[in-house]
Amino acid sequence: MNASQKEDLAQVFGPKWQGAGDLDYVACWFKRAADFMSRTQAQASFVATNSICQGQQVASLWKPLLTTGGMHINFAYRTFVWDSEATEKAHVYCVIVGFGPGVNHGGTIFDGVKGTHATNINGYLLNGPNVFIEARTKPLYDVPEMGVGNQPIDDGNYLFTEEERLAFLKKEPNAAPYFHRWYGAEEFINGQVRYCLWLGNCSAAVLGKLPECMKRVEAVRAFRLKSKRKQTQQAANTPRRFFIENMPKGNSVLIPETSSEKREYVPMGFMGPESLCSNAVRLIPDASLYHFGVLTSSAHMAWMRAVAGRLKSDYRYSNKIVYNNFAWPSPSEDQEKKIEATARAILDARSKEAGATMADLYRTASMPDELRAAHKANDRAVLEAYGLSKDSTEEEIVAHLMKLYSEKVEELRQKELEEAERLKAEKAAERERRKAERAATRKTKL
Repeated sequence: MNASQKEDLAQVFGPKWQGAGDLDYVACWFKRAADFMSRTQAQASFVATNSICQGQQVASLWKPLLTTGGMHINFAYRTFVWDSEATEKAHVYCVIVGFGPGVNHGGTIFDGVKGTHATNINGYLLNGPNVFIEARTKPLYDVPEMGVGNQPIDDGNYLFTEEERLAFLKKEPNAAPYFHRWYGAEEFINGQVRYCLWLGNCSAAVLGKLPECMKRVEAVRAFRLKSKRKQTQQAANTPRRFFIENMPKGNSVLIPETSSEKREYVPMGFMGPESLCSNAVRLIPDASLYHFGVLTSSAHMAWMRAVAGRLKSDYRYSNKIVYNNFAWPSPSEDQEKKIEATARAILDARSKEAGATMADLYRTASMPDELRAAHKANDRAVLEAYGLSKDSTEEEIVAHLMKLYSEKVEELRQKELEEAERLKAEKAAERERRKAERAATRKTKL
């Protein structure tokens, strides 16, 4: 948006509308229409960018409209490509949403030409209650926190192709221990081989004997000093280290930030500490096979498809919306062991496909039989841990997860209220204690 459009957005939503700054410009149409339709029987519908029904924008736009705003959604066409007869097609990804005030009799959800009746259409354009997944900085459940990978800000000095690494080591063979495989989304999914040179734990004495490495360090320092950002300039004081570092000592689950919507499963990695990752992936440090199994399951995929944002139609995986709000199962010991075993079977099936990239393995039409079977077994094990049938539809899975999410949020809210009451009672008791002390002191003086 340009400055004028941002001004429009601020004027339409006003200063009290939470999250208005995160909304697409098209959201102004929905807010204006809702203002006009209030206390009438009018209805409206718009073709709009699909992002207003995904990720954080659902809570920012639809929560006020569907709760306090008195609106409900009458019909919806889920994401489709807006085509035209133009030579250069824009390929904009759109939805159509019809909404208005009055009694909610449910509505129709269209996927292409097929329409199905819904008792209630929520902001995610799903048949279900009005649940709103809001950004959360910590996971709802007791699981490892998710972060981003490493961000070098190095002007490319620490990143190498295989050919560049070999050429560098020909000049400076003693630098070999400081090279690590480097995984971003592109490297992980499409098998692009890259390396990074990380000198953060290299002593000054050793570095002094590595002149080629020292050249890279000096180049990074100079590059950071030229930056207009104060934080980057400050990072010039530690040029051997990345600007942001996330290097778990144990195993980690790697999730690409962006992945094609054409895949049944988002390819995920289970990485050891020997490899380093870029900030184009999400990283869950100190993760177990159990965590990997649940996250790569059909249950988590259904949740991700329902609440994640999109880049065009590709999934954008985020920690604040997708991971931190995900409702984990409460498995028995046997169920957890079963998920660990099925997760291991997925990794074993992958390892048998020598030379295949994740893009090759997770192409829906040609997924290897053993890998598909391993995933289906894992899906069944995870659904069992949720108390769901192996034949549960994606809609049923999402409805169950949103129910668990709502219950967990309410549980936390009650705990916060109880904690607030406890602190209030403690303060009141402290006031009474001090009051009694002052009264006793006055009595003693008398």
